[in-house]
Amino acid sequence: MRTLAALLGLAAVTAPAHATDPVDTMRRIRDPQAGLIVIAHRGCHQPAPHHGLPSAPENSARALDHCATLGVDVMETDVRKTRDGHLVIMHDATVDRTTDGKGAVAQLTLAQLKALHLRANEGGAEAAPTDQSVLTLAEMLALAKGRIVLNLDVKDAIYAEVIDMAVRLGAADRVIVKVSAGTGSAPLAAMAPFDRVPFMPMIASGDGTGTDLPAVVDRQASGARRPIGYELPRTPAAAVPAIVARVRATGGRLWVNSLWDGFIAGVGGDVDALRDPDAVWGRLYRSGITMIQTDEPEALLRYHAAGSTRK
Repeated sequence: MRTLAALLGLAAVTAPAHATDPVDTMRRIRDPQAGLIVIAHRGCHQPAPHHGLPSAPENSARALDHCATLGVDVMETDVRKTRDGHLVIMHDATVDRTTDGKGAVAQLTLAQLKALHLRANEGGAEAAPTDQSVLTLAEMLALAKGRIVLNLDVKDAIYAEVIDMAVRLGAADRVIVKVSAGTGSAPLAAMAPFDRVPFMPMIASGDGTGTDLPAVVDRQASGARRPIGYELPRTPAAAVPAIVARVRATGGRLWVNSLWDGFIAGVGGDVDALRDPDAVWGRLYRSGITMIQTDEPEALLRYHAAGSTRK
């Protein structure tokens, strides 16, 4: 097998490293033994130099197109509600960072949002406006059909509306919906509206030590319908083995963010992973974490293609 250094020096990749059909992706997500699942945070907005792709505005149609080109398994995207009741794709409560407009999403109409231009990459005042526009949830679901699974990060108390739209548009089997769950939370996967879609709780530690998270996993897995997996919060590395053991016992997967400085203390995040992917992504995978959300999906996919996450 080529060394990682040699891999990173290869010419542009011409095909995805593994299947990205949403039906197959959901099958693999439901099978904890089916290897790594790569999730792109707010889509593939960072440049992908080995594919010749420039940056794209986060949560945009172009970011989804880039994910499909790269062969990403899941695109995480964010849903909010406009003043006139439309479900739209936007991370922040305001449009200030990501568009050339200003104001709260909840105070703007769909027509007002559609008149805006998404800014490049992660936005900000210095990022240039692009030709990409704010998408509705219906548009994003249509763009993803047959191409990629969507993780719908619901930012407002609109879970029922979001899930209802996914069901009505025939997308219920190619989305993942998550909501926070702690030690006092009932088993949510079997409860409406979460029982209509693949569901994954974001498990929350009461004291931040993570020692209570195995009990949260057990509680969430005790219902008539089990979650497909569990997302970890920021967690001490010492707590991970016990959590992994409980997740494996439930037949689910464990999702962790390598965003920013990373969500597992002391392991590192995306910046560290670009320097030494095995020390971050490899370590996470070998510890039993098989779903990784990143802002650097091309680099993670290339590391995966080297075979290091298939041991």
